[in-house]
Amino acid sequence: MSSRQASLPSLSLDHVAVMRGNRMVLRGLSVAARAGDIIWIRGANGCGKSTLLRLVAGLLTATSGAIHSKGRMALTDENLALDGNVTVKDALRFWADMDGASADAREAALIDMDLQDLAYIPVRFLSTGQRKRASIARVLASHADIWLLDEPYNGLDSASCVRLDQAIIARAASGGIVLVAAHQPPSINVATSLLLDGQGATA
Repeated sequence: MSSRQASLPSLSLDHVAVMRGNRMVLRGLSVAARAGDIIWIRGANGCGKSTLLRLVAGLLTATSGAIHSKGRMALTDENLALDGNVTVKDALRFWADMDGASADAREAALIDMDLQDLAYIPVRFLSTGQRKRASIARVLASHADIWLLDEPYNGLDSASCVRLDQAIIARAASGGIVLVAAHQPPSINVATSLLLDGQGATA
């Protein structure tokens, strides 16, 4: 195996089950992703989409089964995770510094999500759609190997949806892995489309 192959990200879940309270949210879920893959996860509210992403991110523990991953991860979900009292630019700088990302990566993320004109606006003054774009920009700026995007299209206008599609495609093309949990069907070519039913998944 070459050094490049050894450094590529990967992700696999093998017969994973998750119990939340008295309810089995996921059962017998197996999926594998390698560098360049986009996995699209669909299903009704409460079927386990967010649970799956938080599980992969290490924020939840599987009841049974095994999860193996290689590479840095970045998650965006309903939690903004940006300091409302600082500017968009400074909020992104904080996370980029935590992730070891460059200034160029921060600037590129602002451009990719069309936030240049909002860079010096405090986060708390952003609209719902602008906050969503800023949250996505945080993931973009991280240059993480694996992106975990929970309902990232919610609150975005059509132009921003296109920008997000382009960012996802670019991340996969550069060897990353992207997991997208969304109500809508894929708007881009994906390696795997999973439909969760609250127990497991069908491809």
